[in-house]
Amino acid sequence: MEFHEAANFLFELRRFASRAGTDATRELLSTLGDPHESLRCVQIAGSNGKGSTARMVERSLREAGYDVGLYTSPHLDDVRERVRVNGRKVPEAALVEFVETVEPSVTERGAEGESPTFFETLTALALWEFDRQDVDIAVLEVGIGGKYDATSVVDPAASAVTSVTLEHTHILGDTVGEIARDKAHVAPDGAPLVTGTTGDALDAVREVAGDVVTVGDGTSGTDRGADGPADVAVTYGGRDGLEGAVTIEGPDWTVETHLPLLGEHQAQNAGIAAALVRQVADVSREELERGLRNAHWPGRFEVMGEDPLVVLDGAHNPGGLERTTETLDSFSYDDLHLVVGAMVDKDHVGMAAALSDADHAIVCRPNVDRAESPAVVAEAMREATDADVETRSDVAGALEMALDAADDGDAVLVTGSLYAVREARNRWSRAIVPKRVDSLDEARETIDDAHVTEAGAWRMRGKAVHRVLRTRVQPRQAQYLKEELLSLGGECAISGLNDQDEERLDVVTMATMAQYKRLTEKLAGQPYGLSPFADELREALDIQQPDSGRGYPWEDGPSVMGILNITPDSFHDGGEYDAVEDAVARAEEMIADGADVIDIGGESTRPGAEPVPADEEIARVVPVVEELADRDVLLSIDTRKASVARATLDAGADILNDVSGLEDPEMRLVAAEYDVPVVVMHSIETPVDPDSDVQYDDVVTDCIDQLTERVLLAEKAGLDREQILVDPGIGFGKSRVEDFKLLDRLDEFRALGCPILFGHSHKSLFGLVGEEPGDCLEATVAGTTLAVERGADIIRVHDVAENVAAVDVAEAARDPERFDGS
Repeated sequence: MEFHEAANFLFELRRFASRAGTDATRELLSTLGDPHESLRCVQIAGSNGKGSTARMVERSLREAGYDVGLYTSPHLDDVRERVRVNGRKVPEAALVEFVETVEPSVTERGAEGESPTFFETLTALALWEFDRQDVDIAVLEVGIGGKYDATSVVDPAASAVTSVTLEHTHILGDTVGEIARDKAHVAPDGAPLVTGTTGDALDAVREVAGDVVTVGDGTSGTDRGADGPADVAVTYGGRDGLEGAVTIEGPDWTVETHLPLLGEHQAQNAGIAAALVRQVADVSREELERGLRNAHWPGRFEVMGEDPLVVLDGAHNPGGLERTTETLDSFSYDDLHLVVGAMVDKDHVGMAAALSDADHAIVCRPNVDRAESPAVVAEAMREATDADVETRSDVAGALEMALDAADDGDAVLVTGSLYAVREARNRWSRAIVPKRVDSLDEARETIDDAHVTEAGAWRMRGKAVHRVLRTRVQPRQAQYLKEELLSLGGECAISGLNDQDEERLDVVTMATMAQYKRLTEKLAGQPYGLSPFADELREALDIQQPDSGRGYPWEDGPSVMGILNITPDSFHDGGEYDAVEDAVARAEEMIADGADVIDIGGESTRPGAEPVPADEEIARVVPVVEELADRDVLLSIDTRKASVARATLDAGADILNDVSGLEDPEMRLVAAEYDVPVVVMHSIETPVDPDSDVQYDDVVTDCIDQLTERVLLAEKAGLDREQILVDPGIGFGKSRVEDFKLLDRLDEFRALGCPILFGHSHKSLFGLVGEEPGDCLEATVAGTTLAVERGADIIRVHDVAENVAAVDVAEAARDPERFDGS
């Protein structure tokens, strides 16, 4: 079974309506050997905030070293996002195996008119995968209610009800009390239920759960009026840049941190998350603080730009939107421009009333069957606000209209549903990947990877002979692209996923440059988000990075970064340059050999290396940076710690090289504060666990996918993409075969719109060709030549002279006139 066939099987289950009860889920799990019975679970219910809280719990537990599964809904881009282990999406291969296993049972139940629903089946997938991966703790976001939700097949070790508002009244009840009673059935045996509810909802929760831990506002002590003092008091200190300051106080513990999720409601969620984490795990204060600070959650008050202020928030009911506007009020802005798209089953008038401060609203329709007509939502906006209201058929077009209308001092808010946010977010997150296709076999592989049907791949393979690009678009966009490219003489292969309204489809476009240029002209002004896509396509077709004018050496051609390890345990040169004078002499040698950048590191990240305390790392590297600061070379600091980065930048460093990919939540903010380039590497863990066995569906596609969010973090902090260097992370959580695949397809990382750094010097990948890792100069030089030919902007190596020569040869082959002095 192919992935598109397995995914289509799951999507077909969407036709079955949600229902109360766990019987279908239990029966499905029984065919899988009841994997849920061995899992230790945290279950989180609530009307608002349950997804954010689940993410905070998961990230904090991971920070403490636990292997954690996370199950949430809905997804923004890929159905596999709903099931994650240690932050990584469930592999395509695992999803296929799951469907092959359950298909007979699901089909049999369907023939009897009792098929499991889409959500029930995905719940089974999550529990099955968490059991297979032997996670320490599984964090489950409840779908609807609590008592009869599919996730309630588990006996949780800890549970929460975040908040309760009127929602799904046809299923859960007509009052807040009734709904709270239903949700409170997630209460664990032998532990108190954690809740942020108050008033009637809290009374109802107590009736069902009995023992509860209450989480409440701590700004005026712990007094919550009739509800009595809160067990966990949360104080929101307001916005600090793009983070929110929060203090959480329990009976005998305190946490003070910043949250990437802004607003008092997110501070409340953090208090609930902290209480849950402490119930199920031994987590230090520092681990909990760092975990909460690293709990990024796309589409939840996500600030994408500041001039104008651009915010994406998936709030979809009046209560959620009230909290969104409260958080927005912490920013200073002039006019408020809205992009609103909502579902048919929502309280449109109540939602509009929560957005009454808007000056301008563009109502659109997300590409989902359940989306409400723009005319209906627009009427609600006109009734409840004084805004100038317009309509537009598509989200991307509405966003362009709002951005065009907004001045630098204004604000643009995209809201009303996560589906609207998902489509708007494509502007920043969509990757258009250039593909090298030099043979029929490569063409077939490229098309297969986009989940095109076997017949389609066979037919199309011979046509992929010019410029080939791969990306993800909405179904109607895919069809329009195909029709237009065919009319121009090009081709477009579309994923075999059924045209599900909630999914984006992989497409592979194949055309000459002239055909692409005519296509972008035809797409301009078209609906369905095709006009903004035309702009993305124009940028992707210009593979070379634009001249930023910042004067970085890699703007004029590939540069060489020389490695200077001031460590006793690095794999190639550990212990050779511990003394400051030896390190300086080595740096001067590399400068004389032609290094453009010296990368100074005080902590080894080789597999199995022991972490180095920040003060010791600073003591190793700062004296060397100070000695070299006046040399005619850029200095890079190779560190995972923001405190080390700050100390070395103050000493004269110019670049941050973070092999952890911004795991320290301060790192991106330090880079933005000092306005310096930052290298963001793809790594599963740092230092690498030599016993880890990371599974990729396609290592290149997966790395690009995971780096996309890391790049966005740096960009949202205030860095330009020309300052964000991406590193595929050779040797970090990849096999030797996978490392060579990354080398071969290095040019595909151009899809991220950032300069590319390649670090392969003397690494274990060369064992694949019989070379000895740690002592393989010739193989390293060969790798440098290939990396430059495939688009690397910076080569990070130990042996500068030999690799500068390799870079020059590769560049001369591409542009010999540049080297001709006659």
